[in-house]
Amino acid sequence: MDADELDWNRTLREQWEFHWNHQLRARLDGLTDEEYFWSPVPDAWSVRPRGSSTAPVQVGAGDFTMDYAFPKPVPAAFTTIAWRLGHVIVGVLAARNAAHFGAPAASYETWEYAAGAATALDQLEAQLDLWLAGVRGLGEAGLRVPMGAKEPFPEAPMADLVLHIHRELIHHLSEVCLLRDLYLHTKPAMNGATR
Repeated sequence: MDADELDWNRTLREQWEFHWNHQLRARLDGLTDEEYFWSPVPDAWSVRPRGSSTAPVQVGAGDFTMDYAFPKPVPAAFTTIAWRLGHVIVGVLAARNAAHFGAPAASYETWEYAAGAATALDQLEAQLDLWLAGVRGLGEAGLRVPMGAKEPFPEAPMADLVLHIHRELIHHLSEVCLLRDLYLHTKPAMNGATR
């Protein structure tokens, strides 16, 4: 098979689908609310009940908001699983699903952030389904179409956006898995040990 016969759309989707199905999804099973909100360091950014944050900026439309700051602090703030999932759900997926695939408008400011782990994982799976359906709908020709003014590099092809989003998903959701590992190994009661 040469490059002209390769189904690039399927190949790009499978990059993410393989990681999700064989490495990541099972790692998210059983995520508890305690893990979702847990912070191993003081003053980490998180998703919090409206009005309870001390972050310079709190964004969100519902009962929970996400911590933020403009400009972003240097070094970057440490973030909880709740924050990282909120970033992936809204900034990585929902905003792109809205911009490119006809999904409802979404932004950090207008999102209703999950009050717990199960709802966040439901939101994540819903946005992933929309993303993959949108990418599938691009077909081969759509991967070559420029991203347009909704992205920082409007002349770059949609294939570049697909690759970028998949890198973001792999990167940030791997961080979530690392935080779960850290939680497990710093909370002895979770693995049968006692203090």
